[in-house]
Amino acid sequence: MTNALSRALETRDWLLADGATGTNLFNMGLQSGDAPEFWNETEQDKIRALYRGAVDAGSDLFLTNSFGANASRLKLHDAGHRAYELSKLAAELGREVADAANREIIVAGSVGPTGEIMGEAGSLSHESAVEMFEETAKGLMDGGADVVWVETISAPEEFRAAAEAFANVGAPWCGTMSFDTAGRTMMGLTSAQMVQLVDSLPNTPIAFGANCGVGASDLLRTIKGFVAQGTQTPIIAKGNAGIPKYHDGHIHYDGTPELMGEYAVLARNAGAKIIGGCCGTMPNHLRAMREALENTPKGDSPTLELITEKMGGFSSESDGTDAGGAAPSRKNKRRRG
Repeated sequence: MTNALSRALETRDWLLADGATGTNLFNMGLQSGDAPEFWNETEQDKIRALYRGAVDAGSDLFLTNSFGANASRLKLHDAGHRAYELSKLAAELGREVADAANREIIVAGSVGPTGEIMGEAGSLSHESAVEMFEETAKGLMDGGADVVWVETISAPEEFRAAAEAFANVGAPWCGTMSFDTAGRTMMGLTSAQMVQLVDSLPNTPIAFGANCGVGASDLLRTIKGFVAQGTQTPIIAKGNAGIPKYHDGHIHYDGTPELMGEYAVLARNAGAKIIGGCCGTMPNHLRAMREALENTPKGDSPTLELITEKMGGFSSESDGTDAGGAAPSRKNKRRRG
């Protein structure tokens, strides 16, 4: 089965994804603790503006406002029964914006983690997780998403459940995990183990990779970890716009557009084919990333030393695998953000 994302990957050397959803929505007035998915119904013009901001900045694809649109997360707002409905609305608004653009834009239906723990240590069964992911994915596909995109996952069990759910509803998919704990996901998965996980799935994703995490340096090191495994599946890099800092009651990210432009080029050179931003990444960052990718010839894969020189040091000495030797720590390097 062909789909818009697979076709684009066959003809393009790289694709620019979007930036932050939460950061942009908070700037539009979303309050901490509120469910952004409700805005798919009550603030549709703002959601259109969110999507349009990415398109106008040069993104080839954007993720829908449906990260928390699953029964488990929505039940915290007494709306667990609305997962399908709110997911479908998110995708419908995305389809509207994409179809109005003057070039092909891919609508990726965002699917976030359930927020519950699976396995022996948790209370969420595999069957229940699959059911929740199916409901969200079906809403997204029925709303017009080209692909579903599970993101910010930490546990391999949850990644497998999402993959099974997407197969059950016939949805093409991508998946990213967050490597935010000394080169590993919060549940201990390394970059090498994620490649093994992806390769072991009966329905492999169109693309896979990393998003969020600590900072762009760490994420780039993780991308190099994927590539070192010899994977042939396209790789996704969606790093945060710098490091979060708390000022005047709000979290701000210190990454400048110039820094994110350098990150985008380094990510492409490291082997990523879909490159975007995560927390803190605004349209001005995306414009700089697009310009840098278009105007900078592809170079060799960056060394760890070059990454720290350009982006700042790593948050940990280890990349999680303990196979690549010690890396420079952030405290010893100057950041350019």
